[in-house]
Amino acid sequence: MKEATTYVGMDAHKESIFVAMLRPGEAPVEWQLRNEPAAVRRLQRKLQREAAGPIECCYEAGPCGYTLQRQFHAAGLPCVVVAPSLIPVKPGERIKTDRRDAKKLAELLRAELLTAVHPPTEDDEAVRDLCRCREDAKEDRERARHRLTKLLLRRGVIFSVGKHWTRRHYAWLRQVQFERAADRTVFGDYLQALEHVDERLRALDAQLVVAAQQDPYRTPVGWLRCFRGIDTVTALTIVAELHGFERFRSARELMAYLGLVPSEHSSAERHRRGGITKAGNSHVRRLLVEAAWHYRHRPGAGAALRQRRVDQPAAIITLADKAQQRLHRRYWKLLAARKPPNRAVIAIARELVGFVWAALQRPTPARAA
Repeated sequence: MKEATTYVGMDAHKESIFVAMLRPGEAPVEWQLRNEPAAVRRLQRKLQREAAGPIECCYEAGPCGYTLQRQFHAAGLPCVVVAPSLIPVKPGERIKTDRRDAKKLAELLRAELLTAVHPPTEDDEAVRDLCRCREDAKEDRERARHRLTKLLLRRGVIFSVGKHWTRRHYAWLRQVQFERAADRTVFGDYLQALEHVDERLRALDAQLVVAAQQDPYRTPVGWLRCFRGIDTVTALTIVAELHGFERFRSARELMAYLGLVPSEHSSAERHRRGGITKAGNSHVRRLLVEAAWHYRHRPGAGAALRQRRVDQPAAIITLADKAQQRLHRRYWKLLAARKPPNRAVIAIARELVGFVWAALQRPTPARAA
C-alpha cells in the first residue's frame, strides 16, 4: 500500500502555490495555481481524481500559516506542515526556484526525511497571537521611550530626581516646556505616542488575564504561577506557545525545542561544545531566561507569590519550592566557579525548563477528556 502512495509537495506563497505530484512509477507532474479557496478546492478534487492510491501532502511553514493545511484536512486529505530549518540541503546546490522547492518537498516526503510541525488549534493560535501582540506592543513602547529620552538628552533636559517611567517621571514629562514651536511639536508627538502605547499595553494585559481564566488555560496557568518569576502573562505565553505539551516525552526534548542546550561539533574523537543552539521557540526561551534571573535572590515567598499559590495543588507548590532551592544554589555555585552571570542564568533557565515540564506533565481536566 505504501508503494502506491502519491506524494504532493507544495510551495505556498501569498498569491500562488506551486505543486509537484509524484505518482508511483511515473514522472513528476508540476503545475501552478492561485492561492485562493476556490483554486485549492479544485486542486483537492484533482488530487483525489488522479492519485493512484493514498495521498500525502506537505508544505513549508511560513507566513501563510496553517490555513492551507486546515483546508486540506476539511476535505479529508492528509497534509503536514514541515519545519524549514530542518529540511535537508545539498551543499553544492545553488539554484533555488519555486518549482524545484515543490519537487524537492515531494521527494523528501516520500523518503521520510521531513520533520513535521505540531499545528495549533485555531483557539490556541488566537491566544498565541494575543501574547505576541503584547510583545510587539512592548517593543513599540521601548522605541517610543528611546525617541523621547534621546530628544530630551539632545536638548539638555534630564530627569535626575528618581527612576524613569514612574508616576513622578510622567508628571515631570508633562511639565516640560520648550521655547521653539518645532521642539514643542516633536516632544508632544513623542509623548502622545508613548501614552498611546501604554494604553495599548494595559488593554492587552486585561485581555490576557481574561484568557488565562478560561479553559483550557486556567489550570496550567495557575500551576506555573506558583513558580518564582512566572506570573499570568508569562505563564499564559508558555502554555499557548507550547500547545500540545504532551508531545514532549522528556524535559530534555523540551530543552532542545527551546534552544537552551549547548551546540556540539564532533569529529572522530574530537568533541567541541559551543553556545546554546537558540533553535525552536524564541518567545518562550526569552521569557524563561527573564524568569531565571529571579532565582539569584534568596529563596522565599513574598506576598504576591503566596497569593498566586492560593488553592493550588500542594505537589505543585512543593515542586516550585524545590526549584527555588536548587536553582538558587546552582546560580551561586556557577558564580563561585567564575562563570559569567549571563552564562549562569542560561544554565538556570535550562534547569527551570525541567521543573516547568514536570509541572505541566500533571493530568489536566482538558487532557483527561
